[in-house]
Amino acid sequence: MKIAVYGQRFWKKNIPYLSRFLGYACNHSIEIYVEKSFFDILSSFEEFKNLDFPVFSHYKELTKDFSLMFTFGGDGTILSAIPFIRDSGIPIVGVNTGNLGFLATFNKDVFIQKIDKIFSRKINIIPRSLLCLKTSVTDHNKFFNFALNEIVILRKETVSMITIDAYIDNEFLTSYWADGLIISTPTGSTGYSLSCGGPIISPYNKNFVLTPISPHNLFSRPLIISDHQKIHLKIHSRVKYYSLSLDTRLTSLNKENELYIQKAPFYIYLLEEGKNTYYKTLREKLLWGIDQRN
Repeated sequence: MKIAVYGQRFWKKNIPYLSRFLGYACNHSIEIYVEKSFFDILSSFEEFKNLDFPVFSHYKELTKDFSLMFTFGGDGTILSAIPFIRDSGIPIVGVNTGNLGFLATFNKDVFIQKIDKIFSRKINIIPRSLLCLKTSVTDHNKFFNFALNEIVILRKETVSMITIDAYIDNEFLTSYWADGLIISTPTGSTGYSLSCGGPIISPYNKNFVLTPISPHNLFSRPLIISDHQKIHLKIHSRVKYYSLSLDTRLTSLNKENELYIQKAPFYIYLLEEGKNTYYKTLREKLLWGIDQRN
């Protein structure tokens, strides 16, 4: 069995957990590949200075014979790992050593307790849909044009709002006059979209949601559409560029670029700590339904 290990940062307090994990893998003859930057971070600790694992630094090095990827961090770490995973089908085990941990559902203690079940794949594997982006002018061949959480269009270098003409399956929807627009998957519905008034969508649903950011219209509300529909956006701005983000990746585009967004032709697979983890996380981490009066 081959596994990949990824993280963006690491704290000394988490050394015991990672040491037990690496020890378990080595004792069970599991091949461990560590992302190059994360390997350098780990090697800076005295406890890991003698690490001798092969490294990877490009998605082409993660071939389909890898069984799992383990991410150590929070939800942002999982999002940053997606460009490595892409369409390989390698499931992700998110170990929460960060803050919220909405996608990284394994806390450190549970992760160690269930490590046998994780490696034997006797645990829930949930497919998550992604958004796919194409532009009319700019060539994004070097830019990973998929998003697990959301695609966001934002005004740039101006305090003036932008206008976004939206079309669904080539039919005109509306013109959003706002600071921007969020196109979110069910996975991302608990992120930026939620903070802008968007609905929570269970990951078991096949939908996308369009959520305007600070719209200058009392009747401009989030809209849920089928993930089989295609979105076409035209951006109008007083300045030449607007900002575009895909999960954790940010770039600028000329306003001549029209955007074409649809469901990606592949899924990302996340291992969950147990049944009904999603609703449990809503209650415990977003305090969903909590009545502070009681």
